[in-house]
Amino acid sequence: MRMADTLAGKVAIITGGSSGMGAGTAERFLEEGAKVVLADVNQESGQELVARLGPNVAFKKTDVADQGQLRDLVAFAVQTFGGLHIMMNNAGISGTRHSGVMDDDFADFHRVLSVNLLGVMAGTREAALHMSKHGGGSIINISSIGGMQAGPGNLTYGAAKAAVIHFSKGTAIDLGPHGIRVNCIAPGNIETPIMGQMLGAHLPEQERLQMMAGVREFLIGRQPLKRQGMPEDIAEAALFFASDRSRFVTGTLLQVDGGMVTGTPATGKGFSEVAKRPS
Repeated sequence: MRMADTLAGKVAIITGGSSGMGAGTAERFLEEGAKVVLADVNQESGQELVARLGPNVAFKKTDVADQGQLRDLVAFAVQTFGGLHIMMNNAGISGTRHSGVMDDDFADFHRVLSVNLLGVMAGTREAALHMSKHGGGSIINISSIGGMQAGPGNLTYGAAKAAVIHFSKGTAIDLGPHGIRVNCIAPGNIETPIMGQMLGAHLPEQERLQMMAGVREFLIGRQPLKRQGMPEDIAEAALFFASDRSRFVTGTLLQVDGGMVTGTPATGKGFSEVAKRPS
């Protein structure tokens, strides 16, 4: 089998697939021979991506917080491309950042948990219901290094992402006898819109971009590997879990973060300095 045929004959669903890590992974899967269903609430971006990527990709507008829509999504993939072999539960939202728990009103708790945790749980279940009857498959759940290391500011997001890790390990045990592998990726400092939405949602565009440049510089300073993480880095990790290269791997958490969680080199600035509103 040629390298470009790694996913030949496979059908994948990628939630949150209209941009960022989801879109980057979709492109990589297509290069490896898969057919891909993109699921997202952003229909305009999703359809534009389908038009650019060609006939082996389809779009289904889906809010992963709605279990019925996830059920319909799996049915759509099977009807459109004839099966489902890979489920990447990638959709996520940032929630509102607060200075600390005493300032947090938890107003977005239910929405963040519904998208970031329930969406993963129900997406896993719906995919497993099909895969268990059709030879197994691979489920890839996207967590975050924010679910591995505790920190202030966005407690609901971190709690949801930590729960994704625990859920993925539990379902790996449960679904292994059905030939279904469940693995988890924890991105850190990946160039996607979600961090800007988290830290600078209420800033004018130019100020937000200026702030984010400082945040990126700070984060790279915390990493042993001195480069910016990109969606393609997540796509390569997802490809490993999606393919038979990981056929004896399940219940695994892979951090893709430039080594940030492993160890932090000394830096001159604190996070609060680089994340503050530009003067």
